[in-house]
Amino acid sequence: MNRGNFSIAAAAAGLALLAAPVAEAATEQPKPPFLGSIAASRARMRTGPGRNFPASWIYVRADLPVRVLEAFKEWRRVEDPDGTQGWMLNALISTRRTAIVRGTEPAELRDRPGGPTIVWRAQPGVVGRVSRCGNGWCRFDVKGQAGFVQTDRLWGVQPDERLP
Repeated sequence: MNRGNFSIAAAAAGLALLAAPVAEAATEQPKPPFLGSIAASRARMRTGPGRNFPASWIYVRADLPVRVLEAFKEWRRVEDPDGTQGWMLNALISTRRTAIVRGTEPAELRDRPGGPTIVWRAQPGVVGRVSRCGNGWCRFDVKGQAGFVQTDRLWGVQPDERLP
């Protein structure tokens, strides 16, 4: 490759890298209310929609599911799995669907919805990504270990919800 072609290829690659964040930022969140998750590994919940409001909680658990209740400029009023409500910057919220195991006993994850084979169990408090929800079951994936769990064992999914 001669020097001129290399420069053009390098410039094109650089433009492609610059365009990726713009395309990602262009994807808009749905209108509240909706279920999402905390995108950042450290996120402040504030008592009001602004940096001048005091922090009421600091979350250090990325992917924790939240319910987005309201929007005000770049702020979102959210509710966590324990029912605590407050305001977070929109940049700290993702539309990635996650859920947390609820209850006092481990949730049984099966090889298929309603299937007889238990592939593993998840303790209450375990957070995972959800997909393929329907008929009261969701695929629940915790760092590559996955199975189907009944939606009544999860916070972050509606009982009758369908997800691809």
